[in-house]
Amino acid sequence: MSINSQIHHDPEGYPLPDPGHPVAGYARTYADKHRTPAHDHAHGQLLYAISGLMRVETAQGVWVVPPQRAVWIPAGMKHRVVMVGEVEMRSLYVLESLEGLPKACQVISVSPLLRETIAAFTAARPDYARQGPESRLASVILDLLRAPVRAALHLPMPGAARLRPIVEAILADPADPRGLRDWAGIAGASARTLARLFEAEAGMGFRAWRQQVRLHAALARLSAGEAVTGVAYAVGYDSPSAFIAMFRKALGASPRAYLRESSLPPGSPDV
Repeated sequence: MSINSQIHHDPEGYPLPDPGHPVAGYARTYADKHRTPAHDHAHGQLLYAISGLMRVETAQGVWVVPPQRAVWIPAGMKHRVVMVGEVEMRSLYVLESLEGLPKACQVISVSPLLRETIAAFTAARPDYARQGPESRLASVILDLLRAPVRAALHLPMPGAARLRPIVEAILADPADPRGLRDWAGIAGASARTLARLFEAEAGMGFRAWRQQVRLHAALARLSAGEAVTGVAYAVGYDSPSAFIAMFRKALGASPRAYLRESSLPPGSPDV
């Protein structure tokens, strides 16, 4: 039985969840460098890209979302999405009133099960039967979102005025080699004070924060097809081996293996 009359849509025409359809999904392709305006949603949102890379920007920081990762955005969080390369996006809206879902914005790992479930669900009609197979897919998605595997791809943005020249310089050139002693005179504070500010504002030390900047920049370059060796030097590493070690520690695979896995379309066997 069709229940189209009960389906709600956002201003752009995408389906929104309701108590009878707690998950709503859609698929869309975006061109390279497309930027959405800053906006928020009345419901939680899971953004996943089959191909391409997304940057989700909020007042609290930046989350980079390569393939095989997704980003959870809680209801009411203002954000903007920047596409790096052509992005085949799959988006899920999740009813805001449901319990047990993540409360904070975060990047999560997409398991083969979640990947295939998202692909099948977003291909289904939005007016799916409440007791049909699509409803069961929605239940699987909700179970997986309630126990997500987080990925360390968050880049917090320190707001202290004395850190601003450091943050802006490193974002512009992730390979900038200067340490906090070098920055002390420019920022008008001692290296010890700057270190304390980074811990307080970013929740991590300066070197860890700079490494996150380099990881974000590297993912964008790798997604654009640049060679691993060139990327390693471009983001500030003295050797490809040092870069690969950092990448493997952060994402659990070497750059080549990660990109190979990320290129798999839904329905392909894992490698």
